Amino acid sequence: MGDLVADHYVYGRTERVSREAPVLVVRHEAEEVKLGGGANAAANARSLGASVTVVGAVGRDLVGTELRRLLRRAGMRVRCIDVPQTETKTRVLAGAVSTTRQQMLRIDRGAEGSFGAVVRQRLARAVRAAARDADVIMVSDYGAGVVGAEVLAVLQAFAAAGTPVCVDSRYALGSFTGLTLCKPNEPELAALTGLPVRTDAEVARASRAALETLGCRVLVVTRGKRGMALTLGREPTRFIPVHGAEEAVDVTGAGDTVLAALALGLGAGAAPLDAAQIANVAGALVVQKAGTATVSAAELLAELAR
Repeated sequence: MGDLVADHYVYGRTERVSREAPVLVVRHEAEEVKLGGGANAAANARSLGASVTVVGAVGRDLVGTELRRLLRRAGMRVRCIDVPQTETKTRVLAGAVSTTRQQMLRIDRGAEGSFGAVVRQRLARAVRAAARDADVIMVSDYGAGVVGAEVLAVLQAFAAAGTPVCVDSRYALGSFTGLTLCKPNEPELAALTGLPVRTDAEVARASRAALETLGCRVLVVTRGKRGMALTLGREPTRFIPVHGAEEAVDVTGAGDTVLAALALGLGAGAAPLDAAQIANVAGALVVQKAGTATVSAAELLAELAR
């Protein structure tokens, strides 16, 4: 569950500079909607073979209708609460004839701040119902207001009862206390703890502080080219080197893939270190793909076998 984002792409061809203002005129050619934010994390879990129920807030606008259709087409059950507007990121990509399109502009739409009490309570009920038979709960928080206090209380109750709850929060990690696994990157770890994260020793120290602050069982820090750091209970931090030697093509959405692989690993009964190593390989595979992408179970198994 989490913030379901419609990644809306508008493609065009640049023709000339406008007479009205010093801006390029773009001739519209095509557009599409892709699964973004928490929807991309869900798509990665589905691609890796999970049976997925998606809980979030989606508008009855055009992009929201398309977002729901894409989720269902991917084979996921959708339990979305209606809100006035879908969280949408519109990117305009354009270029001259026979050149590569480049992003010229991004327009963000959606609710600012938290939702009202009625929506928050409906979301909490939807999470409770969907998670009742789940092996694992994956939480993807992009700051769009879906995960409020009511939802957090439900998540904490499931975690206390033994259902793994894995969370990735871009802006508010400190509010996600009492859960199973938290997955910050290095800047998010530094923001949470106020500690430096330049060296392995500093990452280990900050990870220990974050584990105590959050009260989680497992902390996995993604470190880009330096791989991952896993802190579990009172054990020393384990450092997992990045998988493969290839340079990343595109890191967009890589955190969603890593979160999905971590959650599925724990949900399937893997030890945290095994889950982290599998997620490390999945992350290495997805950054070789352009744009927001997923990794299939077949791709992951082939790479693990290799």
